[in-house]
Amino acid sequence: MAATKKTGTKKKTDPKPAASQKPAPLPSHRVEVRLAGSGGQGLILAGLVLAEACGLYDGREVAMVQSYGPEARGGASKAEVIVSEEPIDYPLASRVDILLALTQEAADTYGWDLAPDAWILVDEDLVGHPPTTRAVKLPFTAVARDKLKKPMVANVVALGAIAELTGLVSKRALEKALMARVPKGTEQLNKKALSTGARLAREYQERGTTPPPPPSAADL
Repeated sequence: MAATKKTGTKKKTDPKPAASQKPAPLPSHRVEVRLAGSGGQGLILAGLVLAEACGLYDGREVAMVQSYGPEARGGASKAEVIVSEEPIDYPLASRVDILLALTQEAADTYGWDLAPDAWILVDEDLVGHPPTTRAVKLPFTAVARDKLKKPMVANVVALGAIAELTGLVSKRALEKALMARVPKGTEQLNKKALSTGARLAREYQERGTTPPPPPSAADL
């Protein structure tokens, strides 16, 4: 098994946003997010953007841990973000509330410790066998490649969908954090990727399949 490198950060989030700008309450006092795929898909960047959006701009407590293999591309890659209204004592995920899997290997490896009512989002073209029948299958990579002409922004498309479906982070905060991280000259592309992900999520909701149904016999 290839060795992995792990780094972790824990952020203190002052000052808090003005009352009129506060995001919706979290569904629980602690929300655990895991973004998983392979090297080159931008999952570490996506984790940083999500952590900074929730912490710096939405005023919550956040912690982030990232893990990646030695390969520049193709190796395992994972970012975990803990979001809370209270100080975070344990910064590691143990009962994941939101899982994003952009490869079959990620879905197979990282889908074992999910909360019973977890959101599971997978790339419908790259994950043929999701960890549960309740998974939300959306074409993140295909849309980034065919509509936006940049496969590398599939991670941003996925972030837009996560924000729209779960309400974990405000759209204002997510866009601000994203703009602070992306290379100069790619701002409009990344804004479009974010809004495209949100649109994919809305279309999914309009099909009447939200929220996720309770576990079926196949999930037990």
